[in-house]
Amino acid sequence: MRTLPTLLLLAALPAMAQPVTTIVVTDAEVEQVLRGQYDPALYAASSPITEHGTMLCEMRHALEADSLRASLEALEGFHTRHSYSDTVSDTQGIGAARRWAFAHFARSGQANEGRLLPAYLQFDWPNGSCGDAFGWRNVLAVLPGSDTTDHQLVLIEAHLDSRCAGDCDVDCPAPGMEDNGSGSALVLELARVMSRYSFRHTLVFMLTTGEEQGLVGAEAMAQWCAQEGIAIKAVQNNDIVGGVLCGLTSSAPSCAPPGSVDSLRVRLFAAGGIATPHRTFARTVRLMYEEKLQDQMAVPMAVEVMDREDRDGRGGDHMPFRAQGYRNVRFTSANEHGSAAVDSAWYSDHQHTSDDVLGVDTDGDLQVDSFFVDFNYLQRNTLINGMAAALMALGPAEPEFVVHDEPAGLRVSFTPAPGHMAYRVGVRRTNSGPDFDAVYRTADTSFQVPGLIGGSAYAISVAVVDSNGVMSPFTREQVKGNDADTPPQPVDDLPYGLYCWGIGVPEPPADAGWTWLDPPRPDPFLQEALFTVHGPPGLAERTEAYLLVRTADGRAVGRLPLRLTAGRMDVPYHHAGAAGAHTASLVVDGRVMATVRFVVLR
Repeated sequence: MRTLPTLLLLAALPAMAQPVTTIVVTDAEVEQVLRGQYDPALYAASSPITEHGTMLCEMRHALEADSLRASLEALEGFHTRHSYSDTVSDTQGIGAARRWAFAHFARSGQANEGRLLPAYLQFDWPNGSCGDAFGWRNVLAVLPGSDTTDHQLVLIEAHLDSRCAGDCDVDCPAPGMEDNGSGSALVLELARVMSRYSFRHTLVFMLTTGEEQGLVGAEAMAQWCAQEGIAIKAVQNNDIVGGVLCGLTSSAPSCAPPGSVDSLRVRLFAAGGIATPHRTFARTVRLMYEEKLQDQMAVPMAVEVMDREDRDGRGGDHMPFRAQGYRNVRFTSANEHGSAAVDSAWYSDHQHTSDDVLGVDTDGDLQVDSFFVDFNYLQRNTLINGMAAALMALGPAEPEFVVHDEPAGLRVSFTPAPGHMAYRVGVRRTNSGPDFDAVYRTADTSFQVPGLIGGSAYAISVAVVDSNGVMSPFTREQVKGNDADTPPQPVDDLPYGLYCWGIGVPEPPADAGWTWLDPPRPDPFLQEALFTVHGPPGLAERTEAYLLVRTADGRAVGRLPLRLTAGRMDVPYHHAGAAGAHTASLVVDGRVMATVRFVVLR
């Protein structure tokens, strides 16, 4: 049974006038992969990377704030991405935007042995909210998994479309940078980086259309998967994930006071029914982050599980998947710039207006210098998403269990299976908040739940940890009344963490046929040194590039922009960071061309 908050929320959401029809995957090969009807050997990497620690440590640096910014700048240039806007122009409208995104996915595939497969999910929406809509398209990129005997999808999505105040206004500028260029850039960046790795389950990266008209594109995908009997292990929806400023009218539960900044929290929304797996998935993501990444990030984040499926009166593309029974969660910034209630005479925030831009020029030099999207914050949210998707695509299924109501208290029994190393038991009183009250760990298949109060009802959810230290999602909760006080016991100390020192530091390319960068002179040095960059003959005049300086464990501590030309170029460098071993990488057109190591003395 749905909870009252869910019913109220659903009543406030825009409803589709008619259901979507004629849903097809435009590429036959991709359709077969989505169905699990393929030979995994055809998509195997020549040098597979399958270890989750290597993936997560590398992703801390491979997911780049500059790459996210470049995607946002491209998305901003389409004038509008309204779902009903121009589909013919090469430069403006939703058609140009989705072809650009398709090409972005295709380049990521080409860079990784053709293993990432782009396609469209095409559908019709007769009698849609702004008229008939035929041939609407979500943009997909599919990374086939290695295990077709247990074929499941892990779906990472965001909506590509944008809008202004008028629901059907296809002409007004609608850059949609926070809502939802930020989520779109996140999905594109994860596809670029994660297509290098190999997973047991199939990863699907999806940019939907029609979200602003009633979650139409997500409904098409959820409906198609349900009709075709395709299993989805998890859906991660990303909607408004890069902004850090609090608006005047942000939808509750949100931020205060207006104008405040929060770049250290991300919110997870999911339906909270006892018999559903959605909010337990949000708790899973939080625990995965605390165990695997929190101590390895240069700027740790707080992952906050919310007590509702979405903000008050709002909705997102995770909800159609909930309606079909698929486990899902929505990632959203801690702060939002508006409630999208643009019909109000006093509305002055950015959401659903032409002011939802990347930033503004504050000093009159015609260059944006004050940004509404925080690229480093967006990079951290991208990393947390990638972590969750990777662990879900690699890890085990949730265990089978029973909660026994006994005179001495509640006892959990597990059905053992090959590869089970440990079990986790999440416990909360049914009248407590959205997160677990406590999580315990045991290697036994029978576990007496500690710390309980007699006469109280408890919701119990469990997960399993496999031999690689990867956790399954937590199960749906079982609710039991407890009859007796049980003695306390230490909570889980999350022992399966990572140590990322030195992992993910860029190396010189193997085919370095040209010496792009010399080590600094002198080396070691105190604060000042001189790098020499060599531009090869034929280099485009004034090529954009930069030197990226990192600590030995891969943390970026400096970025020096360059304007390259053919020939030798001496680059003065002032080191403002701490002493120690460092690397400097020359990045040209987004590619690391050379990396040198050097030492800074105290």
